[in-house]
Amino acid sequence: MKITAALVKTLRERTGAGMMECKKALVDSDGDIEAAIEAMRKSGVTKAGQKEHRIAAEGLITLQQKDNHAAMVEVNSETDFVSKGDDFKAFCDALVAIVLTERHANLETLKAANLGGKSVEEARQDLIAKIGENINVRRFALMEKHDNIGVYLHGKRIGVLIDMRGGSAELAKDVAMHIAASRPICVSRDQVPAETIAKEEKIYRAQAAETGKPDKIIKKMVEGRLNKFLGEITLLGQPFVKDPEQSVEKLLKANGARVAHFERFEVGEGIEKKSDNFVEEVMQQVQNTD
Repeated sequence: MKITAALVKTLRERTGAGMMECKKALVDSDGDIEAAIEAMRKSGVTKAGQKEHRIAAEGLITLQQKDNHAAMVEVNSETDFVSKGDDFKAFCDALVAIVLTERHANLETLKAANLGGKSVEEARQDLIAKIGENINVRRFALMEKHDNIGVYLHGKRIGVLIDMRGGSAELAKDVAMHIAASRPICVSRDQVPAETIAKEEKIYRAQAAETGKPDKIIKKMVEGRLNKFLGEITLLGQPFVKDPEQSVEKLLKANGARVAHFERFEVGEGIEKKSDNFVEEVMQQVQNTD
């Protein structure tokens, strides 16, 4: 069968693949578009597998709110350029909508969920094949509204959800903005992991011991530094960003509110990024050609 330009154009529109790749697939399938698409999908899965080892630390945080629930998803790409593309954004929007409507409990069930007639995982692999970068569905959060849900998205890179009891919708949003800016790790001191406290206490004790002061003084120094540390990393202990003269704890009490739980996502947070040395890479290539 003759492979016409119109046939290649149709396959390109349906797959998003390059012209030569489409033409080859049509030649191999003797002009059968459906067979070509199936073969390209299989090839795409293979290509996707080859890209899985690549570090994906860019991407988007996507938020949606409906009725009594709010959902937030982080999807990663290798570059910021790809995360700004329409295909990537559409995948993220579809994903957060699934979380919001189907209320999945974990990533495994989310990846198995239906997305346009295929599983989320299959759609992810198709996107990898089309875009040419590793794409990773990293995490999601789902929150149910009791009194107020605070929702805040900062430039598609930082997202916050808050379950606030009492207070108001305006206060919940303000505290969500505070969390985005101030990065607390938990609500209160009693939620700080014991190993985190022990690690910091050990450091402060070693620092204080170098002063040569008596044990009683050292103990007070360690307690003071530890209290300062706990105030800095907990929501209630932090000075409120809109009014640093009062703590978040005092703000909440004054408004008859408390934060039961919050989720804060920042794109690529905690992912070890590859540090490329372009000059060194070029020199290695030159040496390998000698």
